[in-house]
Amino acid sequence: MSDVSSGQIKQLVEALSGCVRRERQEAAHELALAAKQDSLLVREHVDALVEALHLPEAQTRWEVLDALSILCAENPDEVAGAFAGAEESLFDEASSTVRLSAFRMLTRVGATSQERSKKAWPLLDEAIQCFHGDAEYRDMLACLLEFAQGDIADDVRDALVNRVAFDAESARGYIKSFSANIIDAAKK
Repeated sequence: MSDVSSGQIKQLVEALSGCVRRERQEAAHELALAAKQDSLLVREHVDALVEALHLPEAQTRWEVLDALSILCAENPDEVAGAFAGAEESLFDEASSTVRLSAFRMLTRVGATSQERSKKAWPLLDEAIQCFHGDAEYRDMLACLLEFAQGDIADDVRDALVNRVAFDAESARGYIKSFSANIIDAAKK
């Protein structure tokens, strides 16, 4: 998508709430691309993106979560309204892509303030336990590293260090190295 107009964005947002599954998926994909290209284009439509998290198809939800992840930096208060939809997606048993996108969005919005980190942490902690060692776990650890570098509460920082401490000492490969990096980042 290049040189998209605000009118085209509005059409995509309308399609996102339409009744045709394929059109919703395509609209979500285009909105995610637009957010990557210029987040200001999508910024005023955060509420519609949050609503789309309750749609049934996985691709729509992961594309929307990816767009919301980008919008976290500029609109954390508005994106925080996506916690409930992100929680549902975080434990989607059918799609690891949806789970990873939800995890990424929660780490990014959680890293924007101490209050939001306290809200995100219980969900992140549960996901770490549920998906430890799964195919998407490496990317989840990368998200946790970013989270550890954010503006998170001291008790969340301590809980994060405690959660990954065993792996930092006893695991192997990327799990060990990422866990050690997370601890280092959390202590700075």
